[in-house]
Amino acid sequence: MKIINKIFHIILFMLVSLIIGTTQVKAGDLNLNSLDFKVQINNDGSIDITETWNIYIRQTNTLYKTFNTDSSKYSGITNVTVKEITNGKSNNFIKNSNWEYHVAKNHYYGTKNEDGDFEIGWGVGLDNSSGTRKYEISYTVKDAITKYNDYSELYWQFVGKDFEVDASNITGTIYLPANVQNKENIKVWGHTEDLNGTIYVTDINKIEFEINNFRSGRYVEVRTLFPTELITSSGRSKNTEILQTAINEETKWADKANSRRERNAFLAKAIPIVLIGACIIINMLLILVYLKKTIRYIKKRKELSKYNPTTKLEYFRDLPSKDSTPGEALKTLDMKISTFTPTNFGKVFSATMLDLSLKGYLEIKQEKNQKGKDIIQINILKEADDEIKLDEKRIIDFIKKASKNKNSLTLKELENYIKNHTTSTDLLLKDTYDRVNKQLIEEKVIDKEIQKEYQKYKTNQTYYVLAIIFLLCFTFIAFIIPIIIFIINAVLCGRIAKNLNVLTQKGVDMQEQWKGLKKYMEDFSMLDRREVPELIIWEKYLVYATVFGIADKVIKQLKIVYPNLDEITTGMNTFTYMNLMMYTDFSSSFTKSINSSISSAYSSGTGAGGGFSGGGGFGRRPVVAEAEDNILKFCYNN
Repeated sequence: MKIINKIFHIILFMLVSLIIGTTQVKAGDLNLNSLDFKVQINNDGSIDITETWNIYIRQTNTLYKTFNTDSSKYSGITNVTVKEITNGKSNNFIKNSNWEYHVAKNHYYGTKNEDGDFEIGWGVGLDNSSGTRKYEISYTVKDAITKYNDYSELYWQFVGKDFEVDASNITGTIYLPANVQNKENIKVWGHTEDLNGTIYVTDINKIEFEINNFRSGRYVEVRTLFPTELITSSGRSKNTEILQTAINEETKWADKANSRRERNAFLAKAIPIVLIGACIIINMLLILVYLKKTIRYIKKRKELSKYNPTTKLEYFRDLPSKDSTPGEALKTLDMKISTFTPTNFGKVFSATMLDLSLKGYLEIKQEKNQKGKDIIQINILKEADDEIKLDEKRIIDFIKKASKNKNSLTLKELENYIKNHTTSTDLLLKDTYDRVNKQLIEEKVIDKEIQKEYQKYKTNQTYYVLAIIFLLCFTFIAFIIPIIIFIINAVLCGRIAKNLNVLTQKGVDMQEQWKGLKKYMEDFSMLDRREVPELIIWEKYLVYATVFGIADKVIKQLKIVYPNLDEITTGMNTFTYMNLMMYTDFSSSFTKSINSSISSAYSSGTGAGGGFSGGGGFGRRPVVAEAEDNILKFCYNN
């Protein structure tokens, strides 16, 4: 069952990734609403072609079309013109003599490119914008007709495989040099890979073809035979007959195309049946596997009994643990924290600095700089040793590195170091959390094995939620019973995780005490003054008030309870940073500065760099059509 479960999760992940990947919108989009060809066959063996492009363009400045040089198909291209049609009015583009990678708006060229192929390029001027435009591209292809003894032949690829633009509709009309006596004297065939086109002789001098829903990377080509006497001269004449050879080739390709159509028709009927059968089987498997899990989850939930605090507390005046670090206090208070975020780590970082100041490792004070402005100076008084825990060691080492081993720096210098060292900040955040979690396990506040089980159920809950979203979006009715089971299982996994005793009994009691202390610090000014501890205790309290995010509120209450606090604390070495916090807005500004710096570091994506985001665009989007002889049949009419 574990293998089936893993396979299901892998398939789900792949399907979601595929759907997300295929729905991305790329910069430089082009899409042809319609592409129309008007072709006049001339009696000298040349053809005049006018292409009309009705195209949506986004973030593109140049369109172009390339013709592979092939002397067996034609001998040259001349008389190139490009114009834009707006509201029925023509705007003739200006011709440039040289090939260019980027063409100015309303300019064009028709010449050989760097590869030696003939290319037409024109500037559309939509580098940073989008819109629908209509263009007419006209040109003459010399010696495009091959004159045989029995028939003359036009075998031309209008759209090549390198054409990178989808088209909703492609149409074309081919005119002969003169009328024929009977339409049966004109033979026509069309080739495209998706077999989704039609071609007909519609008059005694006219051929029409059409392809719908053309996909880029395909091609469209037309082959037609007509009476040889309609061509008076041609640079390509062959002393042989073509009709039977063409019929043999086209019949073979038509048979293959018809076989493909039959196979596609069979699949069109069979696939729904197969999908229904597969859907039923998958439904049964999912119900069987995950209904059993539902039963196991229900039994597991009934077996659980949550630890309760030994003593329920409204307020708690003492420190739950005299040596708890700020990170440990925050994690114990809120077990939903599975990692430090930039916001709560800013509080941990600030509170840890205050705690290190109390312990004599740091000195934080306000001074005047050379310009007379107030600055906050941070001095490292002694190296980290075994008297402090690993998470605090990690932070003091980081500060020392930020000071460039000078053992002194300003708050502004620390902020800049954090902003400019995103990788180091990211490692500090993750490492601090890991060390806090490990310390709580070693202190038997957290049960390591139950924590692993908790993570397993939270992960399963996430998988169920993703599966529910996926099935609701893309299958719904087909998998309605598995969806209901997944919803039940997601709820059960969440409740099991909530009722697991990740905190030991010691941890639950300590959490209750931290909650009581936090509430006491929030309300103490309203309590009996006899309940207020000595002022010296508040320096330690303020460490935890900072990590809990209530330092400003506590300081306001202290000013009410101790209106003469300035006189009490001024000049006394006992109060390490309280006076600074009370009368310089230190608590608010310091913590906000650290939070802002860490958040700024994370906004760069922790990629050792910053700024620049939002993707990119294309300057010139290639559009290529070429003459080549890859052949597949889409329709055969004569």
